[in-house]
Amino acid sequence: MSDESLNDERLTADEYFVEIATTVAKRATCLRNKVGAVIVRDNRILTTGYNGAPRGLAHCLDIGCIRKQQNIPSGTMHEKCRAVHAEQNAIIQAAVHGVQTSGATLYCTHQPCILCTKMIINAGIKHVIYVNPYPDPDSMGFFEEAGVTIEQYQPKI
Repeated sequence: MSDESLNDERLTADEYFVEIATTVAKRATCLRNKVGAVIVRDNRILTTGYNGAPRGLAHCLDIGCIRKQQNIPSGTMHEKCRAVHAEQNAIIQAAVHGVQTSGATLYCTHQPCILCTKMIINAGIKHVIYVNPYPDPDSMGFFEEAGVTIEQYQPKI
């Protein structure tokens, strides 16, 4: 294999961190969405997170989804959800371990909801790259107002 073909196979930093977020999402215990997040600074992983029940509580995989049981539409009444979102878990892990997130980039499999958006802003994260859109137009306005750049990841074709 030539050196040039090896370079063609090497992932860009964005591709690498998006793939890691996608792998992290496979640990999610939510029945509706598998979401993964990776917080990165200077091309180094600080923390990861996926959506799931708080530590020590039963997972939705085991007891069912309360939002589904109550016919709550996706994207509404987040407070009824048993899970902590992936972005929240990544930020919490940084706090628990004393890792500073100021100026970091967050890679996520899904566009953050408004609750996560507020946490991302307060955590000092300055750039968000997501794969899948999410129907929450308010979050985009908050990011813009706070000076946080956000972009949808576009894979190479």
